Amino acid sequence: MSVTKHSVAHWALSLTILFALTATVAAENKGKKRTDDEGFVSIFDGKTLKGWDGNPDFWSVKDGAITGETTKDNPTKGNTFIIWRGGDVSNFELKLQYKIVGTVDKKRANSGIQYRSFEVKDQKWVVGGYQADFEAGDTYSGILYGERFRGILAGRGQKTEIMRTPDQKKVFIKKVGSVGDSKEIQSKIKAEDWNDYHIIAKDFHFVHKINGVTTCEATDKERQRRESGIIALQLHAGPPMRVQFRNIRLKKNGNAKKTAAVKKK
Repeated sequence: MSVTKHSVAHWALSLTILFALTATVAAENKGKKRTDDEGFVSIFDGKTLKGWDGNPDFWSVKDGAITGETTKDNPTKGNTFIIWRGGDVSNFELKLQYKIVGTVDKKRANSGIQYRSFEVKDQKWVVGGYQADFEAGDTYSGILYGERFRGILAGRGQKTEIMRTPDQKKVFIKKVGSVGDSKEIQSKIKAEDWNDYHIIAKDFHFVHKINGVTTCEATDKERQRRESGIIALQLHAGPPMRVQFRNIRLKKNGNAKKTAAVKKK
C-alpha cells in the first residue's frame, strides 16, 4: 500500500484534532467532584475531617478513613456521632465502605449510618433518626433501626411497613415480605474487613444493601416519618472498638414527595 503526502497530512490533522478534543474533555472534568458517571459526589476528602463535625476525643482520619475509636481509658458514656455539615438530605443514594473491629469483645462492637436524622437538643454530637445499622456480630448488620426514633423498623431479610394502630396510639411494624434469609445475608459480610454499604431513600421507601446484597426494605407510613435530615456516623458506647468509613459518596435526588398522606392526630 502506497503512502502519499496527502494521506500523511490527513492522518496528522486527525491526530491533532484527537489530542485537542482529549485536552478539552480533561480541562472540563478538572476540579469536578463527581466520582463516577452516576452522579455520586464525594463528601469525604480522604485526608481531613473538613465538612464533618464530631468529638475530636474520638474521631480522626487514619489510613484514609474517618475513624471512630474508644479505648478502656477513653470510653464514650453514650453513643456519639460525627455529623456531615453539608446540609439536610431528602431523597438520595449513599455509598460508602466500612470496617468495624471490637478491640476487646470481638462481637459486641456496633455502629451505624444515620440519615434523614436530627440532632438531639442540648446534647452535642447526639443524633436520632433512621439508621443503617451494622456490627461486628452476626445479627444486626443491614437492618433499619430508629435511633431515639421507634427502635427496630426492619429486621435483616425483612420487607416492612411502619404503621400506627387504628386508634393512633401505638406504632407497629407490619412484615409484608422478605428480601432474603438473614444467615445467608450474613455470610456475604466480611468480618473485620471492608464492606460496601449502599442506602437508598426515595420518598418514604428505604432500601439497605451490603456488598450488593439487599438486607432490608421498609416503607414508612407513620406520622413521625421524616422527609429530610442530616447524615451522621455512629460510634457506639460499650466495650472498646474501632469503626472506619471511607469512599463516602452521595447522590441527591430531590425532595421526598408527600404521597400517601399520613393522618395526624
